[in-house]
Amino acid sequence: MIEIEPVLQIIVGICFMGLIIVLFFEKVDYILYSFIFIIVASIITAIYISDARDLSYYINTIEWDVIFFFIGTFSIVEILKENNFFDEIAFRIVKRFGSKPRKLFYIFCTITTLLASIIAGISIVVIFLPLIIIVCRKISVSPTPFLLGISICVNLAATLTPFGSAQNILISNELNIGFYWFLIHIMPYFLITFILTLISLDQFILKKYLKKSSKENNNRNPEISNHINLTKKITKRNFNKNCILLFFFILFLVIIPQTYLVAFIFAIIFVIFNPNKKFKNSQKKYSLIYYLQKIDYKLIYFFICLFIFIGLMEINGTLLLLEIFVENLSLENELLLSLIILLITSIFSGLIDNTPVSIIFIPVIQILIRDPNFYAFPLYIAFILGINLGGNFLPQGSPADLMILEFGRNNKIEDLTYKKMVKIGGLYAIFHILIGIGYLIFIILVI
Repeated sequence: MIEIEPVLQIIVGICFMGLIIVLFFEKVDYILYSFIFIIVASIITAIYISDARDLSYYINTIEWDVIFFFIGTFSIVEILKENNFFDEIAFRIVKRFGSKPRKLFYIFCTITTLLASIIAGISIVVIFLPLIIIVCRKISVSPTPFLLGISICVNLAATLTPFGSAQNILISNELNIGFYWFLIHIMPYFLITFILTLISLDQFILKKYLKKSSKENNNRNPEISNHINLTKKITKRNFNKNCILLFFFILFLVIIPQTYLVAFIFAIIFVIFNPNKKFKNSQKKYSLIYYLQKIDYKLIYFFICLFIFIGLMEINGTLLLLEIFVENLSLENELLLSLIILLITSIFSGLIDNTPVSIIFIPVIQILIRDPNFYAFPLYIAFILGINLGGNFLPQGSPADLMILEFGRNNKIEDLTYKKMVKIGGLYAIFHILIGIGYLIFIILVI
């Protein structure tokens, strides 16, 4: 007789892989297919596991703090877009650096990377994407290399600090490692990798697009140009006011761990300080519903699907099998064990969001460091690098990458496809991991 558990694991695994494969096809309605895969996986699981028959189980698998954070942050972006805030910044940047797109590339990548090391990369991406798209179109340069550069650098930035990402916060709390530890053990890797990444992005990606743009400088799509309103002005007072609000928004994201609460509170504050002049009615002028209706919820829906699949794989024992497999690695070679942790965590972080991968592997790391044959810090370094660097393998492994992909689709950016992000992101994930392997070899064998 066939055991039920392996059958469930295979069926749910096939559905999950189907969800990933659908993303490769740009013209396919991935929401429809994700809905089908969720229904099939849920029904099959519910037949054999009673807990999966209760609606509350599926509700509890979803990380609602992440969903609410997205909604609050997207609302703020819509408010700023409505008030031409990004257009004004774009105008100022173009006025100063419009003739130097290469310099713009380095500035955007550096600023977003440094900010993403302080607060979640998804927040930085949501704030900067509209700005980058407007700036690039004003100077007749494709936004694609800029967005690819930010995608790669933001994932790298997550390695730098204990509070730069949700998984780092979780890891630093559970393993009791702080900012000073990251500064000593991760900073050298980050600096080397970031510099090499910027130079290679410039030479192999940006350079090609700049040559193409110079030949097609006047060949722009009028439909896209009209999509972005560049004629309206924002007063200096409103611009300065929103700059101050945005500064405090980022500051409170750093200070307060409940980021979803910060996002919603500041969404209300932005509405109050930016009354909508389209409406004469005083109540409609301060309407949050107006901006909530403008949000594109496809990305939020996709994350809900991912959370549900993680819950199904947890209840059918798939995640437990993975945990047992790694725990049973009884290798006495510290270097080999560190490399295995780096590779396994990076692969799984590329397939699913790195936060649940962190939750799965933290107990494994805690068990391994109890072994007197191993030092803790090489395993910590391998774990942190693997969890954060794997996000570049596939877009669904990184919320920031999914956001960039969705923005590209909504703004009709040519050549920014799922396949393109997998190709470029995968190459840089391998590149970063190879540097990580060299770094681990150096600190274990030399230091």
